[in-house]
Amino acid sequence: MSDLTLAVDIGGTKFAVGLVEPDGGVVAAERAATPQGGDAETLWETLTTLLDRLDLPAALAGVGVGCGGPMTWPEGEVSPLNMGGWRGFPLRARLAARFPGVPVRIHNDAICLAVAEHWRGAGRGSAAMLGMVVSTGVGGGLILGGRLIDGGTGNAGHIGHVVVDPEGPACGCGGNGCLEAIARGPGLAAWALTQGWSPFAGAWGEAVVEGGLYQEEGTATARRLAADAAAGDPIARTAMARAGRALGIAIASAVNLCDLDLVTVGGGLSQAGDLLFAPLEEALREHTRMGFAGRVRVVPAALGQDAGLVGAAALVAAGDRYWSPER
Repeated sequence: MSDLTLAVDIGGTKFAVGLVEPDGGVVAAERAATPQGGDAETLWETLTTLLDRLDLPAALAGVGVGCGGPMTWPEGEVSPLNMGGWRGFPLRARLAARFPGVPVRIHNDAICLAVAEHWRGAGRGSAAMLGMVVSTGVGGGLILGGRLIDGGTGNAGHIGHVVVDPEGPACGCGGNGCLEAIARGPGLAAWALTQGWSPFAGAWGEAVVEGGLYQEEGTATARRLAADAAAGDPIARTAMARAGRALGIAIASAVNLCDLDLVTVGGGLSQAGDLLFAPLEEALREHTRMGFAGRVRVVPAALGQDAGLVGAAALVAAGDRYWSPER
């Protein structure tokens, strides 16, 4: 049997597949844009086309999958919020039928990113860490005792729905004041617009127009917001500080609850640097006054575009830490 793991990373903007070595090295990868508005079989055919483009070995160590949620776990019937064509789609079962005789393991994509950082990224060596993703949504994964904590339904570490402002904005989950409602990129840009921010029309950050992180035709982007903040736009700077403080408050709650050593923050918004991390750190220190909590470090995630594949592969290649044997 080969020691290579087939890794699958499925998100709202791209599908990726790759072959990953036991040490986490990605030796081959294929990517394609997610078909917008595609039905169930169109989405599945996109994935199988990518798989056909890989030079697969005769045998695999297993198949690891990261996919947007919600999903039934560990059964792997997926209903990603940003892929309407898959509702209760039996992704794990479909892949198991295509690759019989090897384990097929699936988890939430944000959890896979956290696993990647613990296994081969900024969290290596930490026994107690939270890996976060701040992008179009806010998610995470929790490592305690050097092992991934799943929780009762596979959703442990979902810090995006920690309430940081009970009087805050409505969240897509149906609640109010969740971290995700305040700090997710599109929501942050929308808030700035209500405060009078005028993207693409001022003297701020003129160089950043194309390739925005949340680029949608005719709409503001979080990347543009960050660029304007860096250039000195007071509304954009206030927006970034607002997101940073919300993140710091949520992280403080996690640290006080779980006695964490480390928090890694990845995703597009994390690229804003001190504009985000300085107010995050200030709020974190305001709310971690117990001695044990003061030792936590918050650092940017270290892995790049292959992080999702690396984390998915870890479910197989390092399964003793990231996959419960009874699953």
